[in-house]
Amino acid sequence: MIELEGLSKRYGEKVAVNNLTFTVRPGIITGFLGPNGAGKSTTMRMVLGLDRPTAGDVRIDGRHYDQLKDPLTYVGALLDAKAVHGGRSAFNHLLCLAQANGIPARRVHEVLDTVGLTAVAKKKAKGFSLGMAQRLGIAAALLGDPRILMFDEPVNGLDPEGIHWIRNLMKSLAAQGRTVFVSSHLMSEMALTADHLVVIGQGRLLADTSMADFIARNSHSYVRIRTPQRERLLDVLGGAGITVVESGAAVLEVDGDKSEAIGELAAQHRIVLHELSPQQASLEEAFMRLTAGSVEYHAHDGQPPAPAGPQRQQWGGEWRKG
Repeated sequence: MIELEGLSKRYGEKVAVNNLTFTVRPGIITGFLGPNGAGKSTTMRMVLGLDRPTAGDVRIDGRHYDQLKDPLTYVGALLDAKAVHGGRSAFNHLLCLAQANGIPARRVHEVLDTVGLTAVAKKKAKGFSLGMAQRLGIAAALLGDPRILMFDEPVNGLDPEGIHWIRNLMKSLAAQGRTVFVSSHLMSEMALTADHLVVIGQGRLLADTSMADFIARNSHSYVRIRTPQRERLLDVLGGAGITVVESGAAVLEVDGDKSEAIGELAAQHRIVLHELSPQQASLEEAFMRLTAGSVEYHAHDGQPPAPAGPQRQQWGGEWRKG
């Protein structure tokens, strides 16, 4: 378990991490999200004792990192896949780590096999692609068979097979009761991997919640409807007090989770439905909404802003406007 309490880090006038308090628990995958410059990497470095906090405290299983005996058996981390001596082979890189931490040499062979690098174990690291370097970094994190694992952007450079592999590996580690803490900017992958989310922006905690609750709280749900009997359905739903929004030529939308009520009304009035599907925002959309005010670096596409004003028609309320 990783526990942060009031953790802060200042570089001169720049506050990189601001009073963070949260706990990363065992048995689940905790995703660590935030815009560029939010303080994620600095936070992970402080967990590992690589940066000293300006204020606050961070503990691993109740102790500071520098108090851990044989630390690789407590926590394994991948922060920078290219932080490897290029003149060493993959095998020798891991062997040096093993010998420095009292880990038997047979474990080197085991983790090389786990990450799929046995065939290139004698190849020098400087010749590795980014994906191969990522696998070597993951092997180093697994070397001590630790109870806590931290990964910063673990899918960088991996091909689709590699992404699928690391996703299943992290799920397997969590299922074994280990603590898995992973940072990534790839929202689609995080949505498939993480059980719990910690989101920060400009060094401050924005959310500490389950994946489902995060999406529900930071997005709106609606029901998408298509029917060849549009006018009749509008009358029926309007009579039931359900407000409908027209979104495109043949699509209607109703805010909230009213799919069952709409389906029952359509059946009662013998209205044919071609589509009745509950919709919810993706993790990416929910993340963008929550962190909109915390983005430090903004890019612009050079295009003029979109015209203001409503783009949809609302039916069943007090107004109709095109």
